[in-house]
Amino acid sequence: MPDEKFRGIIFTPDDEPYLGRPSVFHFDQMISITMQENSRVAAATMQGGLSELQLAASQIIPQGLNLALSIRELVRQGYLFASAVLLRPLMERAAIISYLQKNSSAIAVWKEGWKFRERPSLASMLETISDQKVDLKKAREVCETLSHLVHGDPASSDLNLVPLGNAGMGYTPSKALNSPDVCDFVCFLVLTWLVVLLGMMCACFPQEQATN
Repeated sequence: MPDEKFRGIIFTPDDEPYLGRPSVFHFDQMISITMQENSRVAAATMQGGLSELQLAASQIIPQGLNLALSIRELVRQGYLFASAVLLRPLMERAAIISYLQKNSSAIAVWKEGWKFRERPSLASMLETISDQKVDLKKAREVCETLSHLVHGDPASSDLNLVPLGNAGMGYTPSKALNSPDVCDFVCFLVLTWLVVLLGMMCACFPQEQATN
């Protein structure tokens, strides 16, 4: 297996396997933008007097950013399958805060534990981000794909295939260093949901609040 010699290697930002790919470059740019905005929002939360929506956002959005940063490190180390598995919870958090921002009555349901039979479906939550230029049909297709990854369905194995040279393809338990298409799939999807989280930070914590 070509990747075996890299099993114990820890990659750095200078030598990571997918360095230079446009998807990784734009992912890094969006990380910088969202973390800068998060610093502003964090300062706003310290002022007190938060609304119920802002209290929810102050929990949900950092979780999403944490997942995005975790995905970035997994991509750096070549663990693409694990990074893809984290896409589903990232997407869900982006959808939740978008839904709460547009449906204030649902915040009570979220505060009570967001119980399975009381919370809206992910598909209905995704509909609330349509004004942020998200292709809903594509988003639902992606949601189905990501659900396969989380639940371990046979379809989940496709993103864990790596080339084995003359031996063909195989399923790796370790790093995937020759799967640029999977890298692009992960990074461009993270970009989508980071854009949503960035929009929600701006919507829930307007700029003028920082000056009040």
